[in-house]
Amino acid sequence: MELKEFFTKYPKVALGFSGGVDSAFLLYAAKKYGADICPYYVKTVFQPRFEYEDALKFCNMLGIEMKLIEYDILSDHIITKNVENRCYYCKKALFSVLRRHALRDGYDILIDGTNASDDISDRPGIKALTELSVLSPLRICGLTKDKIRAYLKEEGFCIWSKPAYACLATRIPHETAITETLLRRVEYAEDILKDMGFLDFRIRVYEGCARIQVRKEQFLTAAEKRGELVKRLKPYFETIFLDMNTR
Repeated sequence: MELKEFFTKYPKVALGFSGGVDSAFLLYAAKKYGADICPYYVKTVFQPRFEYEDALKFCNMLGIEMKLIEYDILSDHIITKNVENRCYYCKKALFSVLRRHALRDGYDILIDGTNASDDISDRPGIKALTELSVLSPLRICGLTKDKIRAYLKEEGFCIWSKPAYACLATRIPHETAITETLLRRVEYAEDILKDMGFLDFRIRVYEGCARIQVRKEQFLTAAEKRGELVKRLKPYFETIFLDMNTR
C-alpha cells in the first residue's frame, strides 16, 4: 500500500504527534494527499522542552493547528515504579487520553509514526497501540527510517537529519523510581551537552550517577572536554562517567 492509498482509505485521522522525523513526515504526507489530519501532542514531564517546540514549529510551518494535551503521567504509580514493561503502560495511558480527545473532536481513527525499521519485538509500547487499534501507516506502507529521511531531505525539510530521540524516562534504569526531579536533572544535563556541540547523545542514570553516551566520532572530543563536562554537569550529578560503549 502507498501512503496516498492509505489516506484515501482513511481521509480523516488523528495523529499522535511527537515532532520527530517519522510523525513529521506522516503529517506532511497527510496534508499533501488531502487528508483531514489533526496532530495531538500529549505533553508530559517525559519530554524535554525542545520536543514540544520542534513539534509546534513544524505544525506552524505546514499551517496546521496542533492540539496540545497536558497529562500528568507521574500520577500513574505503575509507571513511576518503572517496571520492565513501563513503555506498555505509558503508551496505553498516552494514547487512551489522546483517543478521548480525538473522539470528542470527531476523529475516530488514530495513527502513529511507527515505521518499517522499528523492531516491534523490542517495543512493548506496540502492544498497547495494537490493543487500542492505532494504525501505523509508515509501517503498513513499508517505509523505513532511511526512506523517510530521504523524502524529507528531498522536500527541503531540515528536520530530515534530526537524531532519533527516546523519552527522558528511558534514561532511568528499570526498578528505579521515576520522579520529576530526576527527569529534570537529566534534561538540564543533556541541554548542556547539546550546548557544547554534541549530537545524538544520552545521559543515563547509573546508581545516581550520570553515564554519558556520545557518538563514536565524538568520543575523543568528550574525553578532551572532560574538565568542562564535569564542571557544568556537577550541579546535577556529583559523579560522572563517560561510557566507552559509544552510540
